[in-house]
Amino acid sequence: MFRFWGSQDQQAQPPPQEGSSHSWYPPPGVSSPNTSRPSTPSTSASNNYNVHRPAESSHSPSQVSPSEAAGIIALLRDKSVDELRKLLSDKDAYNQFLLSVDQVKIQNNIRDELRKETLQLARNNLDKEPQMMELRNQCRIIRTTELAAALEKLNDLERQKEEILKFYSPASFINRLHDAMNETDKESDTVHRQLLEKEIDIGTFVQKYKKLRTSYHRRALTHLAAKTSPIA
Repeated sequence: MFRFWGSQDQQAQPPPQEGSSHSWYPPPGVSSPNTSRPSTPSTSASNNYNVHRPAESSHSPSQVSPSEAAGIIALLRDKSVDELRKLLSDKDAYNQFLLSVDQVKIQNNIRDELRKETLQLARNNLDKEPQMMELRNQCRIIRTTELAAALEKLNDLERQKEEILKFYSPASFINRLHDAMNETDKESDTVHRQLLEKEIDIGTFVQKYKKLRTSYHRRALTHLAAKTSPIA
């Protein structure tokens, strides 16, 4: 007629193996709140808890530090059996308890801060999009106008440089010296013809002809030296 509290608790609760298969959360949460309660006098419950604890911890997705585990156990120790059973069967109650844990609060706060910072960075990037479009248009204008004009000017300067280098090259110098030498020879022939046709007197002829022939022979000697030089 009268039943002890310990025997009634054993009959009401299913074995840990069967309860864990029907629970919606990991097995470690099923066994530790109920079977580790110090007020239960039954030795079989504590023995079952000791037997199955290593297997359950091997399936844990992450390692919990001893200090964190002690804090969570302290929160569960103050709850009654009915409250612990409600955590096992009621998902909303379990989530409410989970969100009340300090470690979970810290992680949620960090997650919220990171989310806010990410959103702020995204907004900043979106705010800079018009400026980026304007800079892109300016670059396109520079490529089509200013860059084209600069390239044309550069090509013109390149052509001038090539002409200057060609004009002052040894081969060009020898050719120009040869042309000047031939021109002086023609001028001297013209002065000689003018003398023969009595267009000028002998004094003028001697002065002009001497000057022209001196210039001709100077250029001829320079032309010969340039042609025989190694740099030519």
